Amino acid sequence: MNPRIFLIHATALSIAPIAAAFARVWPEAELVNLLEDSLSRDRRRDGRLTEAMTGRFLALARYAEHSGADAILFTCSAFGTAIEACKAQAAIPILKPNEAMLEEALALGPNIGVIASFQPTLPALEAELLDAARAAGKAIRVRSALAEGAMEALQAGDAIAHDRIIAAAARSISACDVVCLAQFSMSRAAEAATAASGRPVLTTPESAVAKLLRLLGH
Repeated sequence: MNPRIFLIHATALSIAPIAAAFARVWPEAELVNLLEDSLSRDRRRDGRLTEAMTGRFLALARYAEHSGADAILFTCSAFGTAIEACKAQAAIPILKPNEAMLEEALALGPNIGVIASFQPTLPALEAELLDAARAAGKAIRVRSALAEGAMEALQAGDAIAHDRIIAAAARSISACDVVCLAQFSMSRAAEAATAASGRPVLTTPESAVAKLLRLLGH
């Protein structure tokens, strides 16, 4: 029986990139998409992760678990502590969107670049990366860049502008050992970011799928 993976999204832009990654890496998995796009709007409005928002994440995780999920992957990068709360209560594997990518980044060098197109993602991801480095006993330097306007361009259907903005951000932090694209929706710009930076570029979808494969013993 194929494993049932629940994908929980705070923006519709994340759905296509993770579906494409599963199609390439693990096509046998049964995918179930839950979209709750008011989460990203409320996170931007409130400027912080509230207790009520964490409660909504817990409810989504419980729903997925009660619906037969073998694992849950959250694809929304600005909600790390809420996802940690879900992990603490669940009996199945739950992945934060970036954890697998950050593990790969730590193995590639101490100077790590991070690019996001949603501003609240940056401080959340920087904290997650520093926590992972401390747990691994590694000293790192993080350089961050906001690809301002890239998400809005993609939402408006201008994928070329989206990729161009991300490539420019990658060029601005090219003194790193590796560049991480922080959101699932950014993965389409990986090739442009690699060309602009001259550095290895990691994306969240394929790293996450590969880790789920390992976790579930496939």
